[in-house]
Amino acid sequence: MDKPKKRHWKIRLHDVIYEADTRVGKLFDIILLITIIASIILVMLESVKSFDAKYHNFLNISEWVITILFTIEYIARIITVKKPYKYITSFYGIVDLLATIPKYISIIFGGVHALAALRALRLLRIFRILKLARYLGASNTIAKALRASRVKISVFLFAVIIISIILGTIMYLVEGDEAGFKSIPTSVYWCIVTLTTVGYGDISPVTPLGQFIASIVMILGYGIIAVPTGIVSAEYVSQSKASKEQDKDIPLNSKSCVNCIAEKHKDDAEFCYKCGHNLHDE
Repeated sequence: MDKPKKRHWKIRLHDVIYEADTRVGKLFDIILLITIIASIILVMLESVKSFDAKYHNFLNISEWVITILFTIEYIARIITVKKPYKYITSFYGIVDLLATIPKYISIIFGGVHALAALRALRLLRIFRILKLARYLGASNTIAKALRASRVKISVFLFAVIIISIILGTIMYLVEGDEAGFKSIPTSVYWCIVTLTTVGYGDISPVTPLGQFIASIVMILGYGIIAVPTGIVSAEYVSQSKASKEQDKDIPLNSKSCVNCIAEKHKDDAEFCYKCGHNLHDE
């Protein structure tokens, strides 16, 4: 009886790095996520001058250790696929590179290592690791609702701008320079800040008439905030009904093609939908 063919080390390493359905692959991804979070925290702490002054050596050494680990991982991802340029030019490939090089560049250009905070983008892998792809349908529905509402919202915003110009001009005439309404643009700025209920407080009316108008603007602001919310909500309801059936077809596996690193294969797929390569090729 023939012994089973031993899998090539590249294929075994590929399963560890690119897959999240196996025990080893899931463990690797969890460790990777913890390392990414730790590196982000280190970069943030390094920006605190008092903390950096006290623990600079520890932070610097830790950053170098993490950078070297990310470099090894980046090289491993390249050598375990049959078409390295596919990974290098992919979204995650570019993110992984940007997460690795800042520390090296900081040797020549000081301060650039702070860009290591871009490693936060690598946390996007959590959607694949925790199999959250199915729930991305909700974000797609929101995006579709916003696109469908853009005309209505544009008309609404245009009306708000006109109201702001009119009310801002009125406040300029009522209050004048003494209250801080030194020009019509400044008064329009105050009106926009008030309508949006931000209320910085850098400019405020002092006359009874101005305060009365300001009260009307404040009350109007609550109504204005509700309008775009209602428009988008109505579109979201209609879009969500159409996307429910599509969400059922989203795969839950994390199988990655060793040839072209394509993902999102169907759960029972034998071949890559993009290049036709055998997904179980050893």
